[in-house]
Amino acid sequence: MSHPIDWSGLRADFPILHQQIHGKPLLYLDNAATSQKPKAVLQALQHYYEHDNANVHRGIHELSNRATTAFENARARAARFINARVAEEIIFTRGTTEGINLVANSWGSQNLRAGDKILLTEMEHHSNIVPWQLLAARTGARVVYLPVNGDEGLLQLDRLEALLTPEVRILSLVHISNSMGTVNPVAEICALARARGITTLVDAAQSAGHCPVDVQSIGCDFLAFSGHKICGPTGIGILYGRQQLLDKMPPWQGGGEMILTVDYEQSTFKPAPHRFEAGTPDISGPVGLHAAMDYLDAIGRDQIWRHDQELAEYAWEGLAQIKGIRMFGPRKGRAGLVSFLLKEAHAHDVVTLADHAGIALRGGHHCTQPLMKKLGVESTARASFYFYNTREEVDRLVETVEQIRRYFAD
Repeated sequence: MSHPIDWSGLRADFPILHQQIHGKPLLYLDNAATSQKPKAVLQALQHYYEHDNANVHRGIHELSNRATTAFENARARAARFINARVAEEIIFTRGTTEGINLVANSWGSQNLRAGDKILLTEMEHHSNIVPWQLLAARTGARVVYLPVNGDEGLLQLDRLEALLTPEVRILSLVHISNSMGTVNPVAEICALARARGITTLVDAAQSAGHCPVDVQSIGCDFLAFSGHKICGPTGIGILYGRQQLLDKMPPWQGGGEMILTVDYEQSTFKPAPHRFEAGTPDISGPVGLHAAMDYLDAIGRDQIWRHDQELAEYAWEGLAQIKGIRMFGPRKGRAGLVSFLLKEAHAHDVVTLADHAGIALRGGHHCTQPLMKKLGVESTARASFYFYNTREEVDRLVETVEQIRRYFAD
């Protein structure tokens, strides 16, 4: 049973939120770019560096043992966080981008040939376009796209089956669009691909910390997300891969830790996941990420999801009343962000003036340049919410955007 949450009370866990920007209370609405960190994460990082700092796996002294235990406990925690079957299906990366690059370079280089196709969608982040373009250039494969239907930001799913041709070897798509707020039916899409023997990857950067994510229910072969978007540290991320696939994939990077034996002629490698974690890893990152996952699940990601959606719908309704505004993405059923343009003002001007009012927004193409071109715009302004945001803050956002409109209209 869901328990009532004091959303405003949770703000006390985030020291950074209690400051002024340009003489105004900070209103942080750039959560899709990075989330803020609660005291529990900050304390976990401090405790590690003050008490347990050592390299992992290679030592037999007490500090190394503690560090190794914390590191591997975080792997097991990540497996539970997304319901992976075993901890060995979890690879530590620097973030979503590195996770996708790992799949493209290891699985992709092994499995793609000239004439094969890589299916993406038109709403993908650059991190889920550029690695595949590079792979296609190396292998002779071709990248094709499932279209988006314009400002509403929904995939044209009626065209999906026609695109799932025998030439398609992998389908890689975003769960939640970082620029439109669209929530894609990834389980349904992955099922269609799986029935045709097509490998699937889900970019969960915008979903893992906002709603329950279950890789077994989704039925994907790979899934990637970043720690810094789920209240964890920067520079740490998770790549999930089905064990049967990981065991067949060659290493992406070589060095220490990922080997079994090395001689002057050849080397042999550890099984997954360690064969994909060359060199000294980020150790404090998993420690902080473990604390972040515990923190989020103590609140309940199902409740966070409802809160995010309610704020986004409330923000949409308020902003849509502003004269001359153009809204992007679905009106209903969207994730916790809204993107918009004012007729009179460039997105960067909106974000600059909002900053002077103490409001942190994001303006630009949001690493979705192809989508922006399709929509006929250079950029949008984006407000993205998390569980520590409130309806009162949304009211302040709407009031400020209206003031900015009037400033440029005069």
